[in-house]
Amino acid sequence: QVQLVESGGGLVQAGGSLRLSCAASGRTFSNYAMAWFRQAPGKEREFVASITTSGSVRYYANSVKDRFTISKDNAKNTAYLQMNSLKPEDTAVYYCAARLVISARENDYDYWGQGTQVTVSS
Repeated sequence: QVQLVESGGGLVQAGGSLRLSCAASGRTFSNYAMAWFRQAPGKEREFVASITTSGSVRYYANSVKDRFTISKDNAKNTAYLQMNSLKPEDTAVYYCAARLVISARENDYDYWGQGTQVTVSS
């Protein structure tokens, strides 16, 4: 089992920045690819970004490319999502997820955090 706990969400004005963290425990973190998904009110959960076990390969949704950066620190058992130039449409609950091989598909992921709310005001 892998336990994931997100933090770092909050309220920010449009154009601002936030950094989300996802702390992992239970298994060897370096063996896992990580991803971030988000779910806005009334919408389905959608892919945001993912990263391989070593951090060498990263995928992004088109809507966040060039604004968001995913990373992972295997020494700290933590994944991050740096979010810059935030827009009101980025408002959502953000979830981190883990699996052994990188993917952009929600159903592929085995482990999930509880989510952290990000609200971007206009």
